[in-house]
Amino acid sequence: MLISPIFRFRLISFLEGVSYIILLFIAMPIKYFGDNPIPVKLVGMGHGVLFVLFMILLFESMSKHKWGLVFSIKLFICSLLPFGTFYMDKKLKTYHN
Repeated sequence: MLISPIFRFRLISFLEGVSYIILLFIAMPIKYFGDNPIPVKLVGMGHGVLFVLFMILLFESMSKHKWGLVFSIKLFICSLLPFGTFYMDKKLKTYHN
C-alpha cells in the first residue's frame, strides 16, 4: 500500500494538515498568550519537515500521474490554507486505487 505515490502523498498531506492545525490553533496561542515559544519550535519543525515531504511527493505524483500544472498548483494552494489538505483529499480519492 505504501508503494503507491498517491497513497504516500495523501498520507503526508493529511499529516501536514494536522500539524498545520496544531501549529496555528494550539502552539501559536500558547506562544503568544502563554508566553511559551517551545511548542511553536517543536511543532513548527515537524510541520516544516512534513511540508518539504509534501512538496517532494507532490512533484513525484505530478510526474507519475501526469497531473496538469493547474491541478498541481491548486493542491499546493490547498496546503497553504488551514483545513485545505482535508478538502484536497476528497479530490485525490479519485486517483487512489
